[in-house]
Amino acid sequence: MTFSQQLRQEVNTIWEASFQHPFVKGIADGSLSLKSFRYYVLQDSYYLSHFAKVQALGAAKAPDLHTTARMAVHAQGTAEAELKLHANFSKRLGITEAEIAKFKPAPTAYAYTSHLYRAALMGQIGDIIAALLPCYWLYDEIGQRLKGMTPEEPIYQEWIAAYGGEWFHEKVMEQIQRIDEIAEKVTEFDRERMSELFMISSQYEYSFWEMAYVQEEWPFKEKSPIIHS
Repeated sequence: MTFSQQLRQEVNTIWEASFQHPFVKGIADGSLSLKSFRYYVLQDSYYLSHFAKVQALGAAKAPDLHTTARMAVHAQGTAEAELKLHANFSKRLGITEAEIAKFKPAPTAYAYTSHLYRAALMGQIGDIIAALLPCYWLYDEIGQRLKGMTPEEPIYQEWIAAYGGEWFHEKVMEQIQRIDEIAEKVTEFDRERMSELFMISSQYEYSFWEMAYVQEEWPFKEKSPIIHS
């Protein structure tokens, strides 16, 4: 069993819960309220802007130039593909520039991105990939599972097409191969740490669906010091 196969096996229960979450199922059958999806777009745009920065930190920490270049390509892909998709959704959902300017992330979005920065700043390239990979891989599996679904809402059709597409799948497979190659060269202690980071990110992925579905707020949001950038 490869390291990535071991990781996937360890988080199977969590990922199955994501597959069955009403947010994901609501995209598939079109029953998800656009209000919840609108909230998700704002939070996910924030998340992806930091995801790209962590990918760039991975490029800086990579031990070889090839991995540096590839991680930079992934950061660029996040900015040009996924964030462009979200910008399109934002326009169609009536999200204004003023709304974006005063946006503050929800507790889960803030905590998840903080987890990614912790992995990037305190860890090595293997830790960074391990923390980032569940977002790639889970979305790919959801996209593959939802292929062929035809919700009436066009935005949901486009979301499924984006994450069920070949371009995204190839990026995921590349990172899975990369983490296996890294795992072969590090210690058992390193692999255990990578596994823990992967597990935590998988937990946050599930929490992100729930956050969007219930439109999570800070307990005392008027006092929240969280800033967008």
